[in-house]
Amino acid sequence: MTDPMRLPGTIAPDDLDANAITPPLADPVETMGTDFYVSWTDYHQAIERLALRVHRSGWQFDSLVCLARGGLRVGDVLSRLFRKRLAILSVSSYGGDLGRDRGELAFAHSLSMVGDRLGPRLLVVDDLADSGATLQASVQWLRDRYDLAEIRTAALWVKGCSVIVPDYYDRPLPHNPWIHQPFERYETLDLAALDRAHSRDE
Repeated sequence: MTDPMRLPGTIAPDDLDANAITPPLADPVETMGTDFYVSWTDYHQAIERLALRVHRSGWQFDSLVCLARGGLRVGDVLSRLFRKRLAILSVSSYGGDLGRDRGELAFAHSLSMVGDRLGPRLLVVDDLADSGATLQASVQWLRDRYDLAEIRTAALWVKGCSVIVPDYYDRPLPHNPWIHQPFERYETLDLAALDRAHSRDE
């Protein structure tokens, strides 16, 4: 019977240990031009493939940290699949009207988490290694503040220009396209227009 709540093409939780499921090799994504568009289905499949890469590596970690905002959804799904509490490190490097202007890194004063124990084996997740500066600096931020035995990193996509290659990733993007993620529309969506659209459906 088909699960009505299951997204098309996604993997059910019980499938994680099925021998028949093997995530495809992380082949480079060839894009024509400078833009790479990701649908919601593509996005969730990428998260599931990333989870399987970590799972099949056999590495056991104690804590999970996501980098906000981009890594929030990735971290949420991984925390549920691996049954780990999720800690959140807020860090920003992009600004401007469309969020495309890269500036100086700005970190939160503290890590948001339940309890005071982190690690000693830590997985840090984000959606993207773009320049790699955010992921690299975040790892150092955590090392400077916590007694950690090992940190590994994971991201959905890694660009060719990144100064760091995550330990786990789903797809390399060697031609450095701008990634259009499915939630990008909310960054420019006008609330009054949204209200009118929903009012017509009521």
